[in-house]
Amino acid sequence: MDRFKLEIKSNADLSALEMIKIMQERVAVFVVEQDCPYQEIDDKDEDAWHVILKDQKNDQVAAYARVVRHDDGKSISFGRVLVVKSYRQQQLGRAIVTAAIDHIHKQFPKRTVKIAAQNYLRNFYASFGFKTQSDVYLEDGIPHIDMTLVE
Repeated sequence: MDRFKLEIKSNADLSALEMIKIMQERVAVFVVEQDCPYQEIDDKDEDAWHVILKDQKNDQVAAYARVVRHDDGKSISFGRVLVVKSYRQQQLGRAIVTAAIDHIHKQFPKRTVKIAAQNYLRNFYASFGFKTQSDVYLEDGIPHIDMTLVE
């Protein structure tokens, strides 16, 4: 993990180039790789915190998550969790989720953490303490499930 540095930035703290690199990786994973045409960049990006693991060798985004207010207005959520294809199988998914949860606890203490997880990742998120809160449903044609962090 020494190869990677963690950065957590609001939109105001991101340079235009950093935002472009993040959006390129998000579109590459969630639109192209998952073959899911949808509005990947949305209104939630305007007030998001960006949790980024960068490769210190080349300053490239290796993993990413977005922290936002949940749709219920009370809870906090994270999503758009990704590991760039060339960095997979290095436990970076676990590292970026841990960093997102830690950030939420520091920035929004005592707030409930709710996520809409892709169903195939249900056990991955359960390993962090998330519990299933819904039946499986389709979001943009991909099976999802609502989960809440229980601590």
